Amino acid sequence: MTRLKAIHVVYAEWCPHCVPTTVEPMKKLALQLGIPINLYNIDTEDIKKADEMVRKYGDWSEDYIIPQVFFEFEDGKIKHVLTGYSEGVQYTKRAVENLLNSPFLKQIV
Repeated sequence: MTRLKAIHVVYAEWCPHCVPTTVEPMKKLALQLGIPINLYNIDTEDIKKADEMVRKYGDWSEDYIIPQVFFEFEDGKIKHVLTGYSEGVQYTKRAVENLLNSPFLKQIV
């Protein structure tokens, strides 16, 4: 697998699963790795790009769950790596922590 090139996050400012639970750790990861992070706020004109990312690579439904995180690799491939958990913020937080500590992430950075 090629190296990580960028992080993409589909989110909303009002969503506690998104801000700060997911967006802040993803910003920190991008900064540590020296790669760009692209944030797509579904309540702005970013909705078109957000919908496109989720429809093409993520967990799509007409009223999809946020946040959704995607990793873009140097070879151009994009992989969906996280969707928030509607059961509770603590579940989304744990999923973010699991991603950050995963062997998968260690392989691609």
